[in-house]
Amino acid sequence: MQIFKTSKARENILARVRNGLGEQPVPMPFPEAEGDNANQIYANSEVSPEETFANEFIKLGGKFVFCENEKELMEQINDLYDSRGWTSMLCAEERLLQLFQNNKINIVHTAAQPEKDADACITGCEMLIARTGSVLFSSRQFMGRTAPVFYPIHIIVAYANQITSDIDQGITFIKKHYKNGLPSMINLNTGPSRTADIEKTLVVGVHGPGEVFCFYVNA
Repeated sequence: MQIFKTSKARENILARVRNGLGEQPVPMPFPEAEGDNANQIYANSEVSPEETFANEFIKLGGKFVFCENEKELMEQINDLYDSRGWTSMLCAEERLLQLFQNNKINIVHTAAQPEKDADACITGCEMLIARTGSVLFSSRQFMGRTAPVFYPIHIIVAYANQITSDIDQGITFIKKHYKNGLPSMINLNTGPSRTADIEKTLVVGVHGPGEVFCFYVNA
């Protein structure tokens, strides 16, 4: 067996480094990124969080649909279903599924009985992140690991009380909402799935849905 020897000079240098690090804590390299100054990193915008999210979401290739109320939500989704000629649409939100049934709109089925050939899947979300146009999901949602990424088209339904300005506020919400234990997965989805790994050619819909809709209910 070959034994590698370490020079005494090298050991002395490493010992001095260790002693130096132990004497005082290493200062934070960018202290302005924490604490009260954190909100000053990004300029304040006069645009509302809803408008900011819609603009950023659309820039990323998402399709944003504003709905004044849940009745309009049902009508918009029904129109989308008809215009696309879909034959199977799933819903992972029990309350939304009940809403469709109460309005006698029989175009969705429960995602509890998954269909691998379904055209689209409807889910809720934890929060909308305005600055980045992202959507926050977690494993605590029903089928939270699979429903937002498995089907070719993802339809997100969000409400006015589910939008926040930035990612840190979204994470703070998760911590407060699940104070007895964080979800095992927290996912931040930003637009349709895409990659440019192959010859730097952008391909959409590789690792997840190729189309993402966000139906925003102003209620």
